[in-house]
Amino acid sequence: MNEDIDKTSSDQIMIDDLENPKYYINRELGMLDFQHRVLEEAMDELNPLLERVKFLSILGSNLDEFFMVRVGGLVMQRDEGVYTVTKDGLTPNQQLVEIRRIAGKLMNEGRNYWHKTIEPLLENNGIHILSYQELTERQRIYVNNYFEEVVYPTLTPLAFDPGHPFPHISNLSLNLAVSIQDQDNDIHFARVKVPYSLPQLVPIKRSSGSYRRDGSAPRHHYFIWLNDLVKENIQSLFPGMKILQVHPFHVTRNADFEIQELEADDLLEVMEESVRNRRFGKVIRLIVEKSMPEFIQDLLIQNLAMDPQDIYPLDSPLNLHSLYDLYALELPHLKYRPFIQSVPPRLRQNEITDGKSVFNAIRTRDIFLHHPYDSFMPVIDFLRAAARDPGVLTIKMTLYRVGKNSPIVKTLLEARRDFGKQVAVLVELKARFDEESNIGWARMLEQEGVHVTYGLMGLKTHCKIALVVRKEGETIRRYMHLGTGNYHHITANLYEDMGLFTADADIGADASDLFNYLTGYSAKKEYRKLLIAPINLRQRFEQMIDREIAIHKKNKNGRLIFKMNSLVDSGIIKKLYQASQAGVKIDLIVRGICCLKAGIKGVSENIHVVSILGRFLEHSRAYYFHNDGEEEIYLGSADLMPRNLNQRVEILFPVEDRVLIRQIKKNILDLYLADNVKARVMKPDGSYQRLKPSSARNAKNVQQILIERANRKN
Repeated sequence: MNEDIDKTSSDQIMIDDLENPKYYINRELGMLDFQHRVLEEAMDELNPLLERVKFLSILGSNLDEFFMVRVGGLVMQRDEGVYTVTKDGLTPNQQLVEIRRIAGKLMNEGRNYWHKTIEPLLENNGIHILSYQELTERQRIYVNNYFEEVVYPTLTPLAFDPGHPFPHISNLSLNLAVSIQDQDNDIHFARVKVPYSLPQLVPIKRSSGSYRRDGSAPRHHYFIWLNDLVKENIQSLFPGMKILQVHPFHVTRNADFEIQELEADDLLEVMEESVRNRRFGKVIRLIVEKSMPEFIQDLLIQNLAMDPQDIYPLDSPLNLHSLYDLYALELPHLKYRPFIQSVPPRLRQNEITDGKSVFNAIRTRDIFLHHPYDSFMPVIDFLRAAARDPGVLTIKMTLYRVGKNSPIVKTLLEARRDFGKQVAVLVELKARFDEESNIGWARMLEQEGVHVTYGLMGLKTHCKIALVVRKEGETIRRYMHLGTGNYHHITANLYEDMGLFTADADIGADASDLFNYLTGYSAKKEYRKLLIAPINLRQRFEQMIDREIAIHKKNKNGRLIFKMNSLVDSGIIKKLYQASQAGVKIDLIVRGICCLKAGIKGVSENIHVVSILGRFLEHSRAYYFHNDGEEEIYLGSADLMPRNLNQRVEILFPVEDRVLIRQIKKNILDLYLADNVKARVMKPDGSYQRLKPSSARNAKNVQQILIERANRKN
């Protein structure tokens, strides 16, 4: 009895200690740490030049979203008087103070690197971004004609005076603040929006005489920033006035609008309204040119009703995302070398004579795909076969992000329109920043008679699953594709993801129950093999960690390997700390935010955290449990974050083929842990240190190794 009391007390002390804020990293600051790793990729001389430019563009885009969503949410909390502290002990206002300091430094660092390093390298490679003053006479004639013919008709100068209210400044817009003197020597202010629909880097054509005699691409590429071109021609917008000063500024508004589903009769209608409202959120970041005088800054601050602390004076370009225009240049020697994606032998076209062969191949044995090294085409082919196969009765899918001109959606439309299949699709309208695209697809699918639903109130449907129901003789068989990534044919070539084709009867039964839960009324709590959030995923996942702890205490061979985008959930973090304290060896491959601290003696000394950034966005979620040699691997859509475990419909699905388990463990997960080129390892203070190979011969770049393997398979 006394021993039991002592054990309980000891366990309680261990758990209480793990509540200490010093053991947790702030989610928002962890995200900014990740953005610095993105900047490191722009600074990595091993990356081709235009790829480095692309990483700078990604940094700008990521920070835009971070401010719109995360900072916007914190500002809303602060303004509502929320003083609740995060797990690491910070209030919303304290977080905002730290974010301003770190984000400001990051934005300055990115632009300094652009000017001091990247621009000179571009110059050396024949890519020239010129100021208006640097243009030759022929170039000026060309760009001025472009301004008059293309740009001028799109511009609308908006005055600000007693007769004209301060104009609305839309989210993410680049603008020019213009100070004007009229004929009576009175000073006025006007705003001119730089049109986002036009290239922000205007190519200067037919002006450099640089085209080769054979008509091939020019040796040199010349550009001018669109806002510079508008600025130099601003007089044409204000005839008879004297232009005193012109300064660009960039506005970011809060986009964290909460969908009031319980008060809405039609969720689709609410989403359309939310998309419109996004333009009118509170200003939470104002980027201005460093040379902008204080009186113009003050005018903007006052009329935008913003906090003066949220203004960031920076060097140009104010919108880093616009650098992506350069990536469109057809200069393959300045980009990553292309590679040939592989296709599993049983799914290759020369092995498949008809659609039935696809189903035969899946029925024979589960098939694993690792994108982008494996082609995404087998997923599209699977659905096309289902659309055209007379034995297929029903196709059901979840669609989260599919993009424009989606072959997946076109195939579903074909299945319904041309072959009369019963098609049911859950379209997630709350896929942040893809709402408009998804609304369009939802309308089109409904018009063709597809059963379209929009998910469950209060929950975002994030799982990735396609279910095909097929009549085979007197029996009904289900075929599934389950994945970690979206059914998006473009990002499938850019994101690292995993997928599985299976005809497993239990998974098929679970899939049917899941769709009943999503499209109808179901309170089912028990599933055979799938872990489904918010129903049983958290509970089962924690149980498997507890099982690994118990096994290690008995056999000393506990091992966990988790690969994910983000680790934020404090409950899971505590479980991992407890597993580490018990001696379980834990490897965490976390691309983005990791709120756990690794390597702390007595708490997390058995936890190793690595972040890998590279050519492809690491996007898959894979969870390995050693389980005393009876290894288990779950793949799926869920990161270990509160939103994924509590507020989303997610799936983790088991890989049960022993050959595939060994393949994923040895040829993928272990390979990630051996990376010493793109890997950054977390130190006990939560910072990251980039690994360096001892020699070029010992260098291991996981993405490059997987590319080489894909090339060898073809």
